[in-house]
Amino acid sequence: MDLKKLLLFHAIVTLAAGIVLVVAPSLIPQTVNIKIAPNEYLLCYFLGAAEFGIAYLSFFSRTIRDKSALRIISITFIVFHATTGVLELYSLLQGMTSKIIGNIFLRIIIVVLFYYYGVYQNKEKIVE
Repeated sequence: MDLKKLLLFHAIVTLAAGIVLVVAPSLIPQTVNIKIAPNEYLLCYFLGAAEFGIAYLSFFSRTIRDKSALRIISITFIVFHATTGVLELYSLLQGMTSKIIGNIFLRIIIVVLFYYYGVYQNKEKIVE
């Protein structure tokens, strides 16, 4: 595994999530017992749009060679997934089904992978 492969995998999974959120908006929320009515689909569409943007950034970041830029992109993904994980944990503590726990652990794994391959392995000495 390296950052380029991680970015590709991340792009594919994120794109797939975006497509599902647009084509079948209630499918992903149903996995954690959330019922989304058709008049609430707009929220799923917004999230799907964000997933498309993240997938695009992830896919095309594979061609970037600048270590500083790759660190910034990786940290952006870390912030996104860490924040999502914290909010999922908050939801769990507020009574959300325990089905969300798997997703919380997945977020932790994603954060660790982006830190290792995108930040730790992309260290370079900054000269001022």
